[in-house]
Amino acid sequence: MANYDIETLHQHILQILLTVDKVCREHNIRYYCWAGTMLGAIRHKGFIPWDDDMDICMPRPDYDRFLKHSHEWLPKPLEALSIETSPTYPGSFAKIVDSSTTLIERGHSDYVAGIYIDVFPIDGAPKSKIARRLAVTRYKLCDKLLYFLHRDPYKHGHGPSSWPVLLIQKLFTHEWARKQLLAANLAYDYETSDYVLDYDDGISGVMPKHILGTPQPFDFDGHQVMGVEHYDEYLRNKYGDYMVVPPHDNQRQHNFFYLDYNLPYRDYKDKRSFVSHDSASQ
Repeated sequence: MANYDIETLHQHILQILLTVDKVCREHNIRYYCWAGTMLGAIRHKGFIPWDDDMDICMPRPDYDRFLKHSHEWLPKPLEALSIETSPTYPGSFAKIVDSSTTLIERGHSDYVAGIYIDVFPIDGAPKSKIARRLAVTRYKLCDKLLYFLHRDPYKHGHGPSSWPVLLIQKLFTHEWARKQLLAANLAYDYETSDYVLDYDDGISGVMPKHILGTPQPFDFDGHQVMGVEHYDEYLRNKYGDYMVVPPHDNQRQHNFFYLDYNLPYRDYKDKRSFVSHDSASQ
């Protein structure tokens, strides 16, 4: 389990979500609580007790418009980081980050930012099952390539296990991988597609677009946030019998590598040997 006070973290990330909710309401941006956050809203009326992050999603048109204007709309110290807004960002979806804090999610990744909530784009998906598998495979390959470009090649030692990562880092650039990932994401238009894709779940993340519906208000720790209209269909597809609390061994946490509520992430002095300060996403 995590070695930090999860209640303090909950309060920080909840404030980020509430600020994003306010911005979205003011600018007519559709968003939905997603994944464990949507599950928490239904099963716990707030956070899943052991969950240490928050997830929302936006249909691609709203996602793009939100990111385009995020520097205007988000109050400081919040900022949006994504491959669309940050030239060295290593992820396939955006994060809304509190830049007055520092959080390193994984010790083997050169990504350093602040406490965050995740924002997933929801893109169109093809009707054909074969085309869906090809689309998901294309995305996963691009996403994995971007991950390896920012990973410590010696995570598993200096032997043969490091060679594929070292070769990838020699042959490919972040910018090339970034362009490939964006092309994969935008292959199918959201507005004209009957199906949409939550990339985080791979092929099982394909669902009829009507499940999202119109964002609906849900109670979350005494506040009102927006979620999936047909949440039962969504949560059953993702979790099965979602009202059953999983056993302790299946209650997953990130167990973050580094967390500081008072240090702006741009002031963090990264001493990890594999991190190149020319390419790290600071």
